[in-house]
Amino acid sequence: MMMQGAGNIFKIPDLRKKIFFTLLMVVIYRLGTHIPAPGLNPQVMAEFFSTQLKGTVFGLYDLFVGGAFSRGAVFGFGIMPYIMASIFFQLLGTVFPQIQKLQQDEEGRRKVTQYTR
Repeated sequence: MMMQGAGNIFKIPDLRKKIFFTLLMVVIYRLGTHIPAPGLNPQVMAEFFSTQLKGTVFGLYDLFVGGAFSRGAVFGFGIMPYIMASIFFQLLGTVFPQIQKLQQDEEGRRKVTQYTR
């Protein structure tokens, strides 16, 4: 009875499409957690974090991302690089008048968003 219900799930095209998309995203994420970030030596990261992560907030974060943080993986950093770049451009706007001018109109905000990404 249970297997018949599970088989019916794949007969609905929209639901089947959503399930396959979700599985594809999980596979892409898992692959991204094993690709080292450019410029980082994974062995050095593993040695450093093996002693430094135990019992810290970073250790808990590393646990949540499946060890990708301690491996220095591309997806191990989450959205932090984007947030840091956004904050950096906000601060640059206070120092450089050209960037501040860009941040004021719609076209300029799009350009700053493009630079941030």
